[in-house]
Amino acid sequence: MADSISKTLILFVLFLLCCSNSHASSDVPFIVTHKKVNLNRLKSGAETLSVTIDIYNQGSSTAYDVSLLDDSWPNDAFNVISDSISKSWEKLDAGGVLSHTFDLEVKTKGVFSSEPAVVKFRVPTKAALQEAYSTPILPLDVLADQTPEKKFEWVPFFYT
Repeated sequence: MADSISKTLILFVLFLLCCSNSHASSDVPFIVTHKKVNLNRLKSGAETLSVTIDIYNQGSSTAYDVSLLDDSWPNDAFNVISDSISKSWEKLDAGGVLSHTFDLEVKTKGVFSSEPAVVKFRVPTKAALQEAYSTPILPLDVLADQTPEKKFEWVPFFYT
């Protein structure tokens, strides 16, 4: 009987240890990054892209030394015209949101797909920087020839 009680006690202690380890490992930042692009046609033959990257901390602790880099825009196809493709912040609290926007001038006509942006951050319990990647964007047809839209379409209407 004492043997079955000690086995039960050992199993109970192991169960408590497993629960405490899983709880401790969930006390970390969980970074979710969303990248979106708006295409703005200024005049015939000129377009700009407005790129916005939102960084959410869905975890239960603060992320420190947060840095963003979106270097997937080649210099031969785009010019940065406002702000920068990189940004850094001291921290991102649990449940917090950071946002960064920059504008690009389109230089080359064609279909373009951008790679995900990279967010690096530090977790106090780990020595190495952690990485998170943004959502990718759908292919963009920049400087595309657009056919004029028909604002009104004439449809004959006959009374019977």
